[in-house]
Amino acid sequence: MGQEISLSQFDESDFERFYQKLKQETNLLNQLIEQNACSTRQPVAGFEIEAWLIDQNMRPSPINEYYLTTLNHPLASAELAKFNIEFNSTPTPLTNDVFSRLHEQLQDTWNVAHQHAQTLDSNVLMIGILPTLRQSDLNLNNMSNMNRYRALNEQVLHSRGKPIHIDITGVEHLKFEHDDVMLESATTSFQLHIQLPLKMAHHFYNASIIASAPMVALCANAPFLFGKELWHESRIPLFEQAVESGGYFGASQGPVRRVSFGSGYVRHSIMECFQENLDHFPVLLPVEQNSAIEAFGHLRLHNGTIWRWNRPLVGFDEDGTPHIRVEHRTPAAGPSVIDSIANAAFYYGLAKSLCDEIMTKGQLLPFAQAKDNFYQAARYGLEGSIIWFDGRKQRLPNLLLTELLPEAISGLESLGVCRADIDYYLDIIRQRIDNKQNGCQWQRQYINEHNHDFTDMTRHYLNNQVIGNPVSTWTMA
Repeated sequence: MGQEISLSQFDESDFERFYQKLKQETNLLNQLIEQNACSTRQPVAGFEIEAWLIDQNMRPSPINEYYLTTLNHPLASAELAKFNIEFNSTPTPLTNDVFSRLHEQLQDTWNVAHQHAQTLDSNVLMIGILPTLRQSDLNLNNMSNMNRYRALNEQVLHSRGKPIHIDITGVEHLKFEHDDVMLESATTSFQLHIQLPLKMAHHFYNASIIASAPMVALCANAPFLFGKELWHESRIPLFEQAVESGGYFGASQGPVRRVSFGSGYVRHSIMECFQENLDHFPVLLPVEQNSAIEAFGHLRLHNGTIWRWNRPLVGFDEDGTPHIRVEHRTPAAGPSVIDSIANAAFYYGLAKSLCDEIMTKGQLLPFAQAKDNFYQAARYGLEGSIIWFDGRKQRLPNLLLTELLPEAISGLESLGVCRADIDYYLDIIRQRIDNKQNGCQWQRQYINEHNHDFTDMTRHYLNNQVIGNPVSTWTMA
């Protein structure tokens, strides 16, 4: 969904023309996958990280157009709201000192971004939901000036036929209605990509589904929305409800949702996800791509309007060979650069280990249980429990320390990641679990100890982020 489009209003002929192109491209992708004609390159890692622009009062600063124009950075782009931006990495082979390299890359980008924001009397902030955000900030005047966002807003509201209804029960209860998709911009995430050889892509996709529960708990960093304490990772219910629009035969309450945990594991091929996209999701943005069928322009745009928490993507190698990537969307942005890279190391290692087990033993956990685990972990974070492979309910900190960290180490070893990177970044994860302090826990404790002062908490969070130490070491002072 990162690409700009040329129109924001459409008629029926646009939808029909787009659908026919989408059908042709889906059939071609199916042929290429059946013929094993996609890239065989070994795993390649990358990420997107979303961030906030905030002013000196810790409030949203809607200046992303001027900020990005004057920053002029090739890895930076606009997001839905004028106070959101995104930074990308360059693809890096998932082996050797991959995490040191990604760390250096993100730190360099972040330093430049932070320094530039300072010249505009603003700051950049990585956090799941901005604690000082108000519902009144989420209005169409603060929508980025891009056709794709105007079109997305119009089409989602048209498909629903009614306002967006938010109802989240956590520690407190938050219930309200909103008239546009700007609620989506309240959720900022750290999206991890991995390009995979075709033979393991669907197994890794399934492994990522299983890994989602421990990942969302470990990385939880969004306990508050509009002053209410909700889930440990409130991004999850908020994003699902903010763009609630479903498939055929049921509008927003349809049998499959555009934002969801997915409808099941893939059984034989990653192609099943793209076929589901065609069969079950109406076209949302019917923009003619004016590209060859081999570019998969319509398929890729359509896929960008379906937000599974684990999402397959089609891309291209430098020589034009199509490849498959898996995008893991569960982690929140932040709390710091080093935490982000540690989160990436844990995910890639755990998912690779689970993938290897799936390829040798078959499916490890019923999909319904993996899904229930995910929502339990998002709601209760490191205080929660989930059902694991032996059918027993386990406390997440114990499961992470005794089983999942060793699995992550094994997975990274099998990828050929160097020992220094494995030890350094997974020790950060170990310390976070030992100290029982991720971004969510730090925020909750700070608010409880400082009379619910969200502005002061955000300022201290920003200072800690700029210093750059792992969140497990942050204090309340």
